[in-house]
Amino acid sequence: MTLRTTRLALPLLAALGLSACAGLNPTEQRTATGALGGAALGGVIGSFSGNAGLGALLGAGAGGVGGYLYDQSVQDRGYRGGGRRYRDRY
Repeated sequence: MTLRTTRLALPLLAALGLSACAGLNPTEQRTATGALGGAALGGVIGSFSGNAGLGALLGAGAGGVGGYLYDQSVQDRGYRGGGRRYRDRY
């Protein structure tokens, strides 16, 4: 693949990837954001040990779980705390 083809393909792939997230509910958004951030951080940390792929895979799993747990915490605070309820914000 030439450099010119790569320059055209990368923005197209990025746009397609982002458009797939349009219909997600808040729980899915937070889980996906955690997985994406975890994969990026895990890939960077894994590259120092020579295995960026494994680091990204482990980071995505940990980030996804963290994003889901964060969402559950936000929902619990919304239902038990004062002010507007969680569902009223979205």
